[in-house]
Amino acid sequence: CGRGPGGCRGGRTDMALRCAASLAAGRQPRGPRREGTVRWSSAAKASAVKINEKASREKILTLESMNPQVKAVEYAVRGPIVLKAGEIEKELRKGIKKPFTEVIKANIGDAQAMGQRPITFLRQVVALCTYPNLLDSPSFPEDAKKRARRILQGCGGNSLGSYTASQGINCIREDVASYIERRDGGVPADPDNIYLTTGASDGISAILKILISGGGKSRTGVMIPIPQYPLYSAAISELDAIQVNYYLDEENCWALNVNELRRALNEAKAYCNPKVLCIINPGNPTGQVQSRKCIEDVIHFAWEEKLFLLADEVYQDNVYSEGCQFHSFKKILYEMGPEYYNNVELASFHSTSKGYMGECGYRGGYMEVINLHPEIKGQLVKLLSVRLCPPVSGQAAMDIVVNPPVPGEESYAQFIKEKESVLNNLAKKAKLTEDMFNKIPGVHCNPLQGAMYAFPRIFIPSKAIEEAKAHKMAPDMFYCMKLLEETGICVVPGSGFGQREGTYHFRMTILPPVEKLKILLEKVKDFHIKFLEKHA
Repeated sequence: CGRGPGGCRGGRTDMALRCAASLAAGRQPRGPRREGTVRWSSAAKASAVKINEKASREKILTLESMNPQVKAVEYAVRGPIVLKAGEIEKELRKGIKKPFTEVIKANIGDAQAMGQRPITFLRQVVALCTYPNLLDSPSFPEDAKKRARRILQGCGGNSLGSYTASQGINCIREDVASYIERRDGGVPADPDNIYLTTGASDGISAILKILISGGGKSRTGVMIPIPQYPLYSAAISELDAIQVNYYLDEENCWALNVNELRRALNEAKAYCNPKVLCIINPGNPTGQVQSRKCIEDVIHFAWEEKLFLLADEVYQDNVYSEGCQFHSFKKILYEMGPEYYNNVELASFHSTSKGYMGECGYRGGYMEVINLHPEIKGQLVKLLSVRLCPPVSGQAAMDIVVNPPVPGEESYAQFIKEKESVLNNLAKKAKLTEDMFNKIPGVHCNPLQGAMYAFPRIFIPSKAIEEAKAHKMAPDMFYCMKLLEETGICVVPGSGFGQREGTYHFRMTILPPVEKLKILLEKVKDFHIKFLEKHA
């Protein structure tokens, strides 16, 4: 500090703090200008350390002072089991020996991380939008250039790097509306009811934010399926709403039963105000595809009970089982007649992340919201404007999902070949997974009708349940942790999605390549048999 130890003891506080900082950094403070090294007395050092301790005040943000709603949030898909998988990967890179050579992350539906190739046409259009100089290149097809020019014309300064309207680029919203009309056999869609989003999750969270209100017994209740995708329980916790569980029927291929909806609703009315009903179709993690009759029953129930419907339809392209077909809630609602179509409030969601595209990283998505009160529409746009706009590259990717090449265009043949290859491959893997799981003693897997996950029920012996309790773990978390540690396979315990008391499951994606998936399933089989023998 230029004044030596005596200067710190008798000088100004700021100089003392600088001396303390020098000590903390392991540096010797400068003393008077003389030959030799300045030595601090032990008393001077103690004084400096004491000052430094006083300077380090308590943190403002601690676990006790943080937002309790955020602390209550849980997201099993990237929870403790995934953190453990990351630790094991680091150990493998350091050369620490394990009974396996790699961690297989079958915990999340990230198609391209599992080796799925991107759709060429989608990447071409996004590349052209990102670097418009490529529009002069003969390496790109004209139909891709045409779409890229149209998207860029909708951007400020003809650049993907500019902000867009909060609701999204207008021409892309028009393309989404046209897609919905084609998909639903001519049911009209208004671009003004389309909101481009940062993946489907962003839209779901936004709608829940404006729906949740009240306090005490009038606090909004949100009905969600069990098992559910943990985004819903996480958003409900964050917003301090009331989660109302309704159980899917595992014995009937995870079907949705309106009597179960009614039970859940009537019980919830005693402690909250249920006004939102969430449906995931095709199901995640359960893979069921709703029948037309089931959707009609749900819509009638929502109309009768005055519930706002949320239809999570991000897996609408992922339907594999014969006799199953995707029906959008919007289409069925329209066909049920004006009494329903003009009154039931419905928000539907789609994304670039799933389907045949697997473009998770672009974070592209949209929601269509119908029968919204005009004043609430303004409030929704205001809420969305706080985050300015969704990623513009994600908006461009979403445009190709809803506006792909059509017969007669030069890219059509390659596009349809790639799309059908992905979907046929997924159908093959869905059947393979179901069959192999059902050959394992103590495991039962319902048909994987759609989506991209298996959710098998597993038998866990009472001895293993007691051991799990001793480790303060849910039994299926204990099972999944052992599976990870002994095989390197990372799956998510069913307790992270919700399940009936006394039943145990795990969710596993079917996305790995077929040969790798076979190896994975064989490893699960061997592990499960050994697990049963050990804990018999």
